[in-house]
Amino acid sequence: MDALISPRRRSLVTGLASASLLAACGERTSLRAAPAAEFRGPAMGSTYTVKLAGHGGLAAEAARDAVHDALQSIERRMSTYLPDSELSRLNRAAAGTPFALSAETFAVLALAREIALDTRGAFDVTVAPFVDAWGFGPSRHQRIVAEQERRALLPRVGQDKLTLDADRRAAVKARADVAADLSAIAKGYGVDHAARALDALGVANYMIEAGGEVRTRGRNAEGAPWQIAIEAPDATPQRPWLVVPLSGLSLATSGDYRIYFERDGRRYCHEIDPENGQTIDNGVASVSVVSPECARADALATALMVMGEARGAAFAAERGIAAYFIVRDGRHLRAHASPAFVALGGRRLA
Repeated sequence: MDALISPRRRSLVTGLASASLLAACGERTSLRAAPAAEFRGPAMGSTYTVKLAGHGGLAAEAARDAVHDALQSIERRMSTYLPDSELSRLNRAAAGTPFALSAETFAVLALAREIALDTRGAFDVTVAPFVDAWGFGPSRHQRIVAEQERRALLPRVGQDKLTLDADRRAAVKARADVAADLSAIAKGYGVDHAARALDALGVANYMIEAGGEVRTRGRNAEGAPWQIAIEAPDATPQRPWLVVPLSGLSLATSGDYRIYFERDGRRYCHEIDPENGQTIDNGVASVSVVSPECARADALATALMVMGEARGAAFAAERGIAAYFIVRDGRHLRAHASPAFVALGGRRLA
């Protein structure tokens, strides 16, 4: 959950995707001799990297433009940092009045609502007042929020405070001070949007990464699935914990080790429980989710972080979600993979 809220250090997967550490393993095909292209740029408060296999020259230039335009269009609509973004205007809208939305923003809010209902509120985009209070929003004034203040903010949070009108393609706020933060889903949606742009160009083999969220299609230049790394939490320098082969799938990771502050030896991270407004402190360092859609993976990774290992692992197993938990156990880290994630065949490196 940090796509559109603040810059973050460069994701490990970006570096791996452009280096020999992501070289393919397994059977090779004729793609090995085909030209490959790679490009990157700034997007959504972070950076993006795209790697193509079997494309070069003019095709790569068209792909670069398509990805850039797709990511920028989502940022212009869903950023909390841009005062004239569609989301910022929604957050300033009056109560009870339908606010017309673009197809993209409506789709994100509809998916967010679906996941909020399924996770019983562990994922909730109306968490924005808590995000801002803790200083993880545009103000960036990080501080500990007292229980009394959190209780005062609770009436502004909850899926019942923001309803959707499909006929009008609009959102209606129950209170004027209700606000949405799409940071835990919009970055993944941006990756999906960029992937659709490449699909429209007929690009058959690609890896798109934006701020650590990834979507893949086809094979890499070696003719094998794309090898995508999950980062070891707190590692300095950054290093991979596990590499998982993906083709036609997305991976998104939420963690407590990228955006946080410390007070009196305690870590307060940007992952916040919508139920009580408290930053999570349940021992989970990161959760990675694999799904066909990057937006869904993005939101589910945040929800499972909030749920914690026991509840989150049970939820993932029950619904067949491919989820990988890295958990703090004293001074050590340990991993827990759902059955669906084990079936992907990841390779542990750390």
